[in-house]
Amino acid sequence: MNSSDAVREGLIPLLPRLRRLARALAGQVADADDLVQTVLERALARAAQWRPDAALDKWVFAIARNAWRDELRARGRSQHLFAPEEAGQAAADAASAQPAHQLELAMALATLPPDHREVVALVLVEGMSYGEAAELLEVPVGTVTSRLARARASLQAHLGKDA
Repeated sequence: MNSSDAVREGLIPLLPRLRRLARALAGQVADADDLVQTVLERALARAAQWRPDAALDKWVFAIARNAWRDELRARGRSQHLFAPEEAGQAAADAASAQPAHQLELAMALATLPPDHREVVALVLVEGMSYGEAAELLEVPVGTVTSRLARARASLQAHLGKDA
C-alpha cells in the first residue's frame, strides 16, 4: 500500500476528531466545515509528503492548524460569533438551558486569541498531552502550559466563577 492509499484510508476514522478540532478552532459550524474540507483536500493532495513512521493524526492536525491560520490571515478580521437562528426560538424555554450554556461557551472560546484556542482544542477537546500538543504546535511544553492556564483563566472570567 502506498502513502496515498494509507492517507486516504487513515483519514476516514480521523474525521470526527478533525471536525471537533475544526469547530474548536473556527467557532462557527460553517467555517469549521470549510476548514475540514480544506484540510482533506490538502492532505489528499500532499499524501506523498506524509511519512508512514509519523502519526497521521498529528500530520493532519498540523495541516488544520496551518490552514486555519492561513484563513485568518486572508480574512484580515477577527472572529465573531453570532447566535444561530434556532437559539432564539426557545429563548424563554427552561429546557433550552443546555444549548444556551453551549452557546455561551462557544462565545467565550471565540474571544480567546487563536494560539490559546488551539491549545484548548488540542489539550481539552482532543485530549492530547501537553507534550503532544507542544510537538504539534512546535513550541516548548511550558508555552502550552502557560497558554492553557491563561485560556482557562479567561474562560473562567468570561463564564463566571462557577463555570
